[in-house]
Amino acid sequence: MIYRLLTGDDSSAFCHKVSEALSKGWELYGDPAYAFDAEHGVMRCAQAVTKKIDAPYSPDMKLGAQ
Repeated sequence: MIYRLLTGDDSSAFCHKVSEALSKGWELYGDPAYAFDAEHGVMRCAQAVTKKIDAPYSPDMKLGAQ
């Protein structure tokens, strides 16, 4: 199992990032998180995703390519 934490501004681009991960076989892990970035005046989002893979984990993996 591999893990990624997707982050970004609360925008359609973030939603597309999560949707793309789901279309590649990643599964949502837990609830999304939101926080206000007062310095930049925007909401920030985070969503954890996991994926079962058939290869052993390596720190050299490019998780976004999985």
